[in-house]
Amino acid sequence: MSFADLFEAPSPFRPLEDWKSALLTLPDSAFFELLRSVFGNITTPYNKHRLMEDLTAFLSRQDIQEALSAYIGPGEHRVIAAIALLGGPAPGELERFLTGEYSYVELHGLILNLEERFIVYRFRDDGGPRLALNPLLKPVLDPFIARPGPLFPSTPLDAGGQSAPRNTSGPPPARMLWDPRLLAALFAFFAGEAGAEGLRKKALEEGQRLFPGLALESFYGALLRLGLVRADGGGGRRGLWSFAALPARDRLEYLAAGMYLSLTEDTTEYTSRGRAPRVARFIRRLTSRFAGDRAYPWTTIRRAAYLISRDEAAHSRSILSSPVFDPASFDTLLESLEKMGLLAPAFQRNWVSAPALFQTEPARKESGPDRPVIAMDTAFSCILYPEIAFNDALLLASFCSVVETGAAPRFELTRESAVRGFDRGLDAEAMLAHLEKLSGAPLDQNLRWTLEDWEKRYRAVSLYQGAVLCLAEDRRYLAETGPLTRYVVRTLAPGVYLLAETDRQAVAEALERAGVDIIAQPPLSPPDPASDRAAFYPVLDGGPAAPAGEAAVKPAEGADADADEPAFSGAAAYQERFRRALEALTLPKADRDELAARIDRRLILTESQLNGGPIRFEKTEARNLDYVGKSLVAKQALTSKSMVEIHWPLSGGGENRLFGIPEGLEKKAGETILVLKPLGGEGADAEPVRLPLGKISLIRRMKKSLFGE
Repeated sequence: MSFADLFEAPSPFRPLEDWKSALLTLPDSAFFELLRSVFGNITTPYNKHRLMEDLTAFLSRQDIQEALSAYIGPGEHRVIAAIALLGGPAPGELERFLTGEYSYVELHGLILNLEERFIVYRFRDDGGPRLALNPLLKPVLDPFIARPGPLFPSTPLDAGGQSAPRNTSGPPPARMLWDPRLLAALFAFFAGEAGAEGLRKKALEEGQRLFPGLALESFYGALLRLGLVRADGGGGRRGLWSFAALPARDRLEYLAAGMYLSLTEDTTEYTSRGRAPRVARFIRRLTSRFAGDRAYPWTTIRRAAYLISRDEAAHSRSILSSPVFDPASFDTLLESLEKMGLLAPAFQRNWVSAPALFQTEPARKESGPDRPVIAMDTAFSCILYPEIAFNDALLLASFCSVVETGAAPRFELTRESAVRGFDRGLDAEAMLAHLEKLSGAPLDQNLRWTLEDWEKRYRAVSLYQGAVLCLAEDRRYLAETGPLTRYVVRTLAPGVYLLAETDRQAVAEALERAGVDIIAQPPLSPPDPASDRAAFYPVLDGGPAAPAGEAAVKPAEGADADADEPAFSGAAAYQERFRRALEALTLPKADRDELAARIDRRLILTESQLNGGPIRFEKTEARNLDYVGKSLVAKQALTSKSMVEIHWPLSGGGENRLFGIPEGLEKKAGETILVLKPLGGEGADAEPVRLPLGKISLIRRMKKSLFGE
């Protein structure tokens, strides 16, 4: 199957004239040196266009293309496939995509080598330099592009017994969160224990007892971002019933989105809630890429996330839309997916797709359950059966407190929890009817009497605070029949109308200090499940068609991801053949060494290139006692601002290795000191390193791109 059959993606090849133009616009010195590496001596007068035609004919030969194909190893395969998937990326974008597998230095070396081999070239657009594949070599490169598997490695779960997720203490979070009883219990816990300052220490200790193994503070942050709990400890907003109507997996993906937003954004709840559907859909696209029978390493998951986020940005309807995912926060995303149970840790930074472990949630029937789904074990408490639907459990949690969450989760109706239910717009009759419907049996009369008494006391003291509209007698018709009618929440007195809710916490605390134990703080309008079901949390779908490479993460059914990968064994045979041919030639040592190095770099494609004429020898490395050579390489690198690789011995054996840009040569006590600015990893921000040339065991200058970058 070809690349085009697998993915809906533009061709990774630009027109042939673009490649020719990129070479023809090279400085003459670079252009002719490149052509001499292929043809040896070049006769004068020089004609660059004729030479390009000769080069085109040379690279089009079947034997040359076979050699080029044989020379492509696993590293080159990854780079070629990545350039194709990203559609002509800038070098920095390619580096970000391949993070975790190649350092900046290693990737730089791979790209330069592919440029010397005419496989990769650079062109410029308005965004600066970009990488492209040589269209002349399409027959060579197509098989590697069509198999992007090496970019997305995975391990079958039956490989070597290493596939089982690691053991953790307590119930697995994934199973807990997919149990509708326990997820509803979380809502009851946060509504009852969270205050204006968040979760108190005592509440966290109780939460760890009730929900062992769960990151409660992270979950609380997720619910806040989604608007499902209030920062003042109150219940959820009207979007709670939209959330409750979602399928089980959608809920977990929204919660993961809320957690990611809470950990990465310093924005209001409303801003995050507006972004939550986009992030949740992104998470759906990501997690659905993973087969249930394989384990995936960090690099695979990150690259899939990178491609999907790139595609989401390309399909964004507004240029003002913020990115759905920042690759710099990938570890935070992975943490959110793991804590929400969408991915489970396996071995050595590998993860498995946890949804394969999850149970199916019972479907809610609007007419009520066919059989009891709770049991009233006391007059005021009930045990929840596994068959209860999340909607029913959540409504129960809105006026009950959680007592136990073991094998048989138990809720309890208390005065405090009943007041929370009243504040949400429920009345005693609705609570009793729900309990009776779920239990399928009459309730204890003491529960009915007590709940009605709490409601009576609740109605006795009601606290409202908001915008008040006062209208003169001759203007009251505006609020009764005019355009203001739908905004009036309550008529407090003739001509006095309550319009909107604001913070009421300070007044409530003052009433409590005055001895009022039940204070009504009802919503300005009762929750309406039908009106908000689609507005806040739409059911997730797979989103746009999979971007290039996304489908490669998930191997074909019953296929091993690596089964069709090339063996990468042809290069050694070609190199050995050319080494034997080189041994048969009588050449100066410098020429022989340079040609041997070219064989090692896979630049020799035919025996004729071994005896094509004088060879320009360029010293790029020096070792050990070659003090003059080390000084020469250092000076060349300093002049050209080239990157160098430095090795020097450790005191206990072995060698240090460092990549950097030379900043100067200093003289100190008769010794020449190389001043080097480190590159890559944490050393990028480190202070310059000073090393005596005499202690350096190897200095190697790394060339710049042929295209001047």
